[in-house]
Amino acid sequence: MILQRRNFLNLGELQRQMELSGLNDRLDNVQRFSQIYLLRRLALKEVGTKLENLDDEYSALHFHNPIHHMEERMKNPASLLEKIERKGYGMTIDSIQENVFDIAGIRVVTNYIDDIHRVEDALVNQDDITVVKRKDYITKPKSNGYRSLHLVVSVPVFLAEGAQTAPVEIQIRTIGMDMWASLEHKLRYKNHIDPDKAQKYAGQLKDTARQLNQIEASMQGIYQDLL
Repeated sequence: MILQRRNFLNLGELQRQMELSGLNDRLDNVQRFSQIYLLRRLALKEVGTKLENLDDEYSALHFHNPIHHMEERMKNPASLLEKIERKGYGMTIDSIQENVFDIAGIRVVTNYIDDIHRVEDALVNQDDITVVKRKDYITKPKSNGYRSLHLVVSVPVFLAEGAQTAPVEIQIRTIGMDMWASLEHKLRYKNHIDPDKAQKYAGQLKDTARQLNQIEASMQGIYQDLL
């Protein structure tokens, strides 16, 4: 299993990017935001460690690694500002606390479809994990064909002044789902792509998502039969 970390800014770099993005001038309390960012970063590390331990346990006891790889990331200030404006949230710390749960996020890529719920169950059944939100796009895919399981969990972080809880967004999907989502994201957000070509491939990708799901289900069946 490979654990990748992206956008793990130190507080000095965070403040510099806040100034560049304009977030610094618009927030009601910059110092509190820095504290929130740090707390969610620490919460992300807690969840990442839990997932690594779970994968090691399955490998040792069941001779199977459910997790192929993980990728942790912190939302940068420019992306946060864009989301606040797009969603119409207030530019206050309280609004961010109440509405924005994906400042810290981790993508868990599994080997098989069954591993998605295996990882979910093992994680959320831990006593110190609280599920805040759950969206199952595997049972009910998005209209464009997107499949993934999205969770927001709250986890305690132990600091010098005592324990605090913070949310972490978790996306759990198979290798095939992750490959599909990466290509669909490129099609959706790359502005240089011709609109007619984008529309053409959007329909093709939707069909590909169904085919990919059938292939992954078949491969899982083969794997289970070999156990």
